[in-house]
Amino acid sequence: MESVQELILESHYTPSSHWIVTSNHGYISYAQEELRRSFGQLKSRMLVPGEMALMELPAGSAEAMERWQQEPPIFGRHIQPVHLAVKRAEGLTSGPAQQLEAMCASWLERLSACTGLQAGGGTRVAVHIRSGGARTEEDKAVREAFLSLIERLGGEAVLAEPDVIVSIVIGEEAIYAGMMTPGEAGSDWPGGAMRFQREEGQISRAKFKLLEAERTFGLDYSAYRHALDVGAAPGGWTSLLLERGVHVTAIDPANMHPSLLGHPRLTYVKRNAADVPVEPNEFDLLVCDMSWSPKATAEMVIRLLDGVIAGGTILVTVKLMHKKPLQTIRDVTAMYAEHAQIIGAKQLFHNRDEITLYMMKS
Repeated sequence: MESVQELILESHYTPSSHWIVTSNHGYISYAQEELRRSFGQLKSRMLVPGEMALMELPAGSAEAMERWQQEPPIFGRHIQPVHLAVKRAEGLTSGPAQQLEAMCASWLERLSACTGLQAGGGTRVAVHIRSGGARTEEDKAVREAFLSLIERLGGEAVLAEPDVIVSIVIGEEAIYAGMMTPGEAGSDWPGGAMRFQREEGQISRAKFKLLEAERTFGLDYSAYRHALDVGAAPGGWTSLLLERGVHVTAIDPANMHPSLLGHPRLTYVKRNAADVPVEPNEFDLLVCDMSWSPKATAEMVIRLLDGVIAGGTILVTVKLMHKKPLQTIRDVTAMYAEHAQIIGAKQLFHNRDEITLYMMKS
């Protein structure tokens, strides 16, 4: 196996830092634009077309991370600092396993020195290995070398809820390594790709969006009493809320899934939401996942907010059907901001051409 040489990333700004930013496919340019507006300028190179880029920002790592904590990006689904970059070697994993493990040990030592984070002493560590396509034997060998090393150091290798993430991106020309906490990365899933197992009898995959929103925004649906689901059919979101013990009023002129009809906690109103009156302070949760014009959807949801208690939770998806999604988001959030506090806005992994807004009724 050839030696791997450390790669000094060219710096165009002082101070500067390098990051690997991942987005939903087709939205990396909007993640770039968000960062450009925040930092004034950046240099970017695509690692995976449309969804992963290496970005250089005109700010040190600590300053950049502080900005992201204060104003989380909408389209940057997962953010990895690049603490170490090495040139890609031919035959990276063709030598003895001990040789690969020694190389990974050197990387881990450098990462710990850069960050102050440790992978031993009982620390729960997740190892994320990513490349441009399907998982390869090289990805698997590097991951296994890290896992073996972490166990020898006294750490606990885990898949979920880690204390520390070791993230390795294997590019065509170089390997990029970073170490961070889940809070810094924005997710404890590789690349922020939060995956759920499809259940037997599941009504639709839309349920995954609501599950991901719960985890991303730190919610607990079982804590709510009465939810209004606007544009509910066929009932993917309604089904999840019913599972959590919530009473749901579902509004949609289309048919709900037969498995939901007759549920004791479901009130189904088969009408257009624009024609349905609501009682004041009837709901503590409003959700809406309508495939409709974002402004028209906002107008409808705002009309129904009289039925939501002050401090109630609002979760809506905003469809990005036009060529200017950033402008669409600004216009729609301005409409909602007159009636609710916008707490979070994110393009989740299970969002497609849309984002999810998390708000609180004013």
